[in-house]
Amino acid sequence: MIYETLVTLSTISILGLNSLFGVVPPEKILATHNISLEKRYYPVQKENILLNLAYMDNKVQSPKSVNWGEVLKPQTYSFRLNPGEQFAFHDDPLPKYTNVVKTTNAHFNAQEGFTNAGYMYGDGVCHLASLIYWTALDAGLETEAPTNHNFMAIPEIDKKYGVSIYSNPNRKGQARQNLYITNNKENPVEFQFNYNGDKLEVKVVEVN
Repeated sequence: MIYETLVTLSTISILGLNSLFGVVPPEKILATHNISLEKRYYPVQKENILLNLAYMDNKVQSPKSVNWGEVLKPQTYSFRLNPGEQFAFHDDPLPKYTNVVKTTNAHFNAQEGFTNAGYMYGDGVCHLASLIYWTALDAGLETEAPTNHNFMAIPEIDKKYGVSIYSNPNRKGQARQNLYITNNKENPVEFQFNYNGDKLEVKVVEVN
């Protein structure tokens, strides 16, 4: 009993000191996954993934501002969803998603600087969407990916996590080729992206 009391008092003292000195408790990691961008089918898939991240981070806002030297560098980026807020991969969401506060800010076409290897412009962004979906699912967030990417395997990602993405800014109707994530936690969650020159890691953490 004396030991338990001392442990409790010690814990209270530590929490009190943390509060006094402004120490923030460590974030709670909910899930993390990564893929190698060097293991995509074509180099343009790596380029399009990193360009999509640059648009999401607002480092690129138009094709005129694309600096491939900067886009392809190792980088970190994060965005936060408060409780009840929603993420959609592009800006043509299903009607039921009424609280979308974040998208990737892109439509994955030639006009925005995305490239192709003879197949389609923006080839590779489905890999990014699938990595985000996989991590969000494992984090216990409310997720929906209406159209699976089962027409082609995605390296290092199980087919059950494959997400098909398509967006045409001049014609609505691609809401089912989108990805939706809702923060159903009591606290904010943060999506953290880290690219080290090979691996792209997506981590979801719960923060106070």
